[in-house]
Amino acid sequence: MQTGPNDLEPIPNPAAADENGPGLQKTAPQPPLAHKPEGLGLWVRDLLVSAVASILIITFLYQPVRVEGTSMLPRLEDSDRLFINKFVYRISAIERGDVVVFHYPRDPEKSYIKRVIALPGDRLRIDRGVVWINGKRQVENYVPEEFRDTRSLAETVIPPGFYFMMGDHRSISSDSREFGPVERSLIYGKAVFVYWPTRDAGVVR
Repeated sequence: MQTGPNDLEPIPNPAAADENGPGLQKTAPQPPLAHKPEGLGLWVRDLLVSAVASILIITFLYQPVRVEGTSMLPRLEDSDRLFINKFVYRISAIERGDVVVFHYPRDPEKSYIKRVIALPGDRLRIDRGVVWINGKRQVENYVPEEFRDTRSLAETVIPPGFYFMMGDHRSISSDSREFGPVERSLIYGKAVFVYWPTRDAGVVR
């Protein structure tokens, strides 16, 4: 009999056959499934994945640096260790008030960490320690009264592609008041988080 598309071929019932009679043959034993790595193997695997991820993050996004000096007191102390974001300024603009790391214009082998005070095109004036940007007096809550100074700077316009930097400890900071505005190409990171010592740990603002 030819079968059509809706015909079913009967399946032999193994229960109806004796051990030596017709029916389904016994299935050959299957090899045991391979066991997944456990214990030490899992720990080593997770450790390697974490190490690779950490290397990639540090290489392409964050970099640990150590602060040398006290020009950024009170937020950053000498020997504080912090992470800088090396990628953020590829997708966003440098903003007034950012704490950045840059190559020292007079010796690119050295790095400085300062706060951005004025942007390209800004009219900057400092009158006995008081900063004026585009005719507006700046409120600098990050500079404690005891760290202020009375230095002045005649009004100047920041050139295109340059940024004016100052330290928060104004009375001792060597910054753009001495070496001038910093070219954009020298700025390579934004300070984001202090991780050591633990008493200073936190976001850099």
